[in-house]
Amino acid sequence: MAEFIRRVVTGHDQNGKAVVLSDGPCTSVRSHPNRPGHKSTDIWKTTAMPVPIAREEPDPTHGPRDFVPLMGTKIRISEIPPEPEAFRSLTPEQAREFFKEGGNPQASTFGQNNRHPFMHRTESVDYAVVLEGEITMLLDDQDIVLKAGDIVIQRGTNHAWSNRSGKPVRMLYILIDGKFEPELAQYSQGRHK
Repeated sequence: MAEFIRRVVTGHDQNGKAVVLSDGPCTSVRSHPNRPGHKSTDIWKTTAMPVPIAREEPDPTHGPRDFVPLMGTKIRISEIPPEPEAFRSLTPEQAREFFKEGGNPQASTFGQNNRHPFMHRTESVDYAVVLEGEITMLLDDQDIVLKAGDIVIQRGTNHAWSNRSGKPVRMLYILIDGKFEPELAQYSQGRHK
């Protein structure tokens, strides 16, 4: 896996001509002690729809971490190491702490079904692309093995990612803020009230 992810950001000069505003490593790279070897890189995020486009803008990935920005989008790349056996012994409290540090403590659903420490649900539509490796997506009652090139359209469902392959996995996520329809409102975290 690459040591860093290169990000090229374009914009406009004073005459409206397309220019490169920045070209270098992404600046928002995070890890977590409850998930040794896991690295998550936020590439870019937006906080409105339609997205306002100015000549240039400050790096929107700085500041507090969030899973999905309200009324916005996020693009992220995660490197997920093989899952150790000890990982299964995490408590619901440790799982909630992981999501709290990620900006969404209410997302954790591990205490509801004890299926996997990182089971979670977000009020979003997520495009998840396996870039390298093999990973298992866990739903409430199903395990789906995914390989490089596979794409999941995750629509607010309870899920977790489990690397059972013995090799590192690289995933690309595009997260889009969503809102549960009335028949799914019981799963809402109150983000749109």
